[in-house]
Amino acid sequence: AGADPLTGDGAGMTIQMPDDFMRNVAEQEGFTLPGERRYGVAMCFLPNDDALNAAARAALELAATENGMRVLGWRNVPNNPDAIGVTARAIMPRIAQLFVSAPDGVEGDDFERSLYLARKTAEKQFLYAETDPETRKVLLREFYVCSWSSRTLIYKGMLLIDQLGEFFPDLHDPHMVTAFGLVHSRFSTNTLGSWRLAHPYRMLCHNGEINTIRGNQNWMRAREALFSSPIFGEDMAKLSPIIREGASDTAGFDNALELLVSSGRSLPHAMMMMIPEAW
Repeated sequence: AGADPLTGDGAGMTIQMPDDFMRNVAEQEGFTLPGERRYGVAMCFLPNDDALNAAARAALELAATENGMRVLGWRNVPNNPDAIGVTARAIMPRIAQLFVSAPDGVEGDDFERSLYLARKTAEKQFLYAETDPETRKVLLREFYVCSWSSRTLIYKGMLLIDQLGEFFPDLHDPHMVTAFGLVHSRFSTNTLGSWRLAHPYRMLCHNGEINTIRGNQNWMRAREALFSSPIFGEDMAKLSPIIREGASDTAGFDNALELLVSSGRSLPHAMMMMIPEAW
């Protein structure tokens, strides 16, 4: 925490997709989910401005349908702003979940890749297409997809760790069952705290600094035009830029790790590539 003792640098938790819980809330919202692992849920930070909020939702829905998925519905995630600090509350985005069904015949890792491709497509068409500098600044701060998966779900924010359960009532629901919980409380070093930079990221949690960050990002940008993949084929170009603008060092690491795993490498293989052995 900084000068505001109730505003943390960020805290959150990655959990297994709570199928029973999701079926209950989907029914409350008026739609029905397909079988387990046949739907994906996007946990989204969305702009507070009504027009930008609607545009963000439309971009995510379009990206889903362009990648063969069917949009099932949205759910505004219950939260308690009174549980957090003034600073965090002042820059808090809206929080919502988007439910989509898997394309016919697509499952497992292939479905996860479809969700990854949809998220990157939405970022490219909505976030990076914006030319007005002030609007772009708002979008970079408030538009972020914390997770979009059929397997995992991330609850996080600009919170202290003991505020997580107070802020998200979902986490107290008896149907919110998971086989694991990956928890992280961020200590901001070379990047100021923000809602989207809270951990966990989509694939990892990490404490520390990566001091070769500019070189790493430049090497990645220099190679994006040469990327090819038998898995993504012509869709490979939709994934660039790999490193999100304004990302912290660990967020950039997460972006690169996600690319390596999504393109067919095992997680241990990708981690060994990302963190080479010391000389």
